[in-house]
Amino acid sequence: MMLIRPLFLSPSPPSSRREPLLPILSAPPEPSRTSYSSARPPGRQPRPSPNERPLPNLRRLTARIVDLTRRKQLSQIMAEVEASKRRARSGRGGGINIIVMNAVLEACASCGDIDLAVQLFEEMRGPMGCGVDGVSYGILLKGLGIARRIDEAFEILESIEKDTSVGCPRLSPHLICGFLNTLIEAGDMRRANALVARFRQVLYEGQSVLLYNLLMKGYIKSNFPLGALTVKDEILRQGLKPDRLTYNTIIFACVKSAEIEKAFQFLRDMKEEAKRDDNPELLPDAVTYTTLLKGLGNSQDLYSVLKIVVEMKSSLILIDRTAYTAMADAFLACGSIDGALCIFGEIIKQVGTNKDLRPKPHLYLSIMRAFATIGDFDMVKRLYKRMWPDSAGSISRSAKQEAVELLMEAALNNNQIDVAKGLLRRIVKGKEHFSWTSRVGLVALKVETLSGFTNSPLRPHVFPQVIRLNDPVEKYMLPFRESRPLCGDLILENVVMRFLKDSVVPLVNDWGACTGIVHSHDCTEMDAPLLSMARQPLCVPTSTSLEHVMDLLLREKCEMVIVVKSGNMYEGSYTSSSRPLGVFSLAILSKFTTNTSNTHDACVSRVVP
Repeated sequence: MMLIRPLFLSPSPPSSRREPLLPILSAPPEPSRTSYSSARPPGRQPRPSPNERPLPNLRRLTARIVDLTRRKQLSQIMAEVEASKRRARSGRGGGINIIVMNAVLEACASCGDIDLAVQLFEEMRGPMGCGVDGVSYGILLKGLGIARRIDEAFEILESIEKDTSVGCPRLSPHLICGFLNTLIEAGDMRRANALVARFRQVLYEGQSVLLYNLLMKGYIKSNFPLGALTVKDEILRQGLKPDRLTYNTIIFACVKSAEIEKAFQFLRDMKEEAKRDDNPELLPDAVTYTTLLKGLGNSQDLYSVLKIVVEMKSSLILIDRTAYTAMADAFLACGSIDGALCIFGEIIKQVGTNKDLRPKPHLYLSIMRAFATIGDFDMVKRLYKRMWPDSAGSISRSAKQEAVELLMEAALNNNQIDVAKGLLRRIVKGKEHFSWTSRVGLVALKVETLSGFTNSPLRPHVFPQVIRLNDPVEKYMLPFRESRPLCGDLILENVVMRFLKDSVVPLVNDWGACTGIVHSHDCTEMDAPLLSMARQPLCVPTSTSLEHVMDLLLREKCEMVIVVKSGNMYEGSYTSSSRPLGVFSLAILSKFTTNTSNTHDACVSRVVP
């Protein structure tokens, strides 16, 4: 297969570059050399020429681009860069330089617009551009890796190796490791190992453990965490010394593999090596301990959690909000609500002097889950009220919904059925749908059971005894001819009255085969044929159970399925070899159901469980 060389790998333009029009892109003028023997006094400086404007300070523009990058506002970034260019052309300051454009390239890579990044890179290396450097190439390599355009990234590295790239970037380990990290983040260890093998000589120049730390991270990402242990052996064979990041990565690999004993062994090795070499930079930090706390919480080892917490408080490490949250989560995972409350209270006490310790909504929700399980409604309600003014950062919509669901669960477990029903009505009004397997779904089932179908906030529909979910759909389908299908060539304007009565209508061709299904809310063009607004028909064989057909209708958000005779048809698309025998729709299903809001208990007693 022939690979087409991208634009940014094309031969560089001639060396006789034209002078750029923008003063900001031109080289700064050399300072005038004033001789003290001249007539001008030595204390006075020469007056700058009107054509020699000083380079503007673009730090504010660069900081603005970085801030907009965090907000993913790429269009606003491009608008402000263009405005700065216009100001430079009119002589009112502004302009761009290579630092600004590198920040714009980073914004494109972060926002996923790699095509725009390639276009800007081509403009930077052009005759009117500000030039490119090693940082520009590193950002472009990272963006190509994120976009999975690996072949183009390898071509760039090869052009840098052959010294044919504009800007004369140096093929350094730092440049390659940036691209390697992108491959590792994507879990592509095959290409990562190929990159290491291709540029092994360059990567081993610095004799740094950075490469090995990235490889260990890759093994963890690729769901083979214990492979990181073999990388540590390679570090020792190369005569290198592991650093703190190496040990933290190995401990995380052991925790992910549920090898807690090995994790503690590496913790002891870490301390012994730091003491032997008198290297305080190798001592465990907050990341080391929080990783261990996560593993101990998963194994529910409360005694070891207490030991780690005591060791953290007695050491000289800085315990930040993340570390405190990890302590509380570990106590909760071990079933110790009291331990989590002690950590939570310690955080609240220190918030007065250190605002950075204000807990995130995650910690409030974690403690609320524990109290909701045991039915402590008052405590959950108290935490719910304090989460809004006391938590740090914004509270997401999902966190707000979960907080209300936890209130309902706590009320239900505390036998406050009326309160739980009121909260359920509030949740139902704010949600279009929810899964019955979620927390709100399971609690809603309990509320339904305790309140009875006659007093249900959901107004459910129940099936009479004549309906059995394991019956074949053929038993309840409507014959295809009685569904009154329409020809797909008809114009909507001529049959629009049909959709006032039926919300969904099947379509047929001249040979009687079903060609599609038209829903009334899809009919938006009066002068268009019905077939242009139709959906692909869902087909099931006659032996399909009624329960499966109902699940299919709800999952695909469709109102009708076509029942065919072919035994090989199962949730597939319709073919001409499968003749339609009938249809089954939600309208047919509703005829067999009874609205329980007007049903007495005597009728509910006849419902099939």
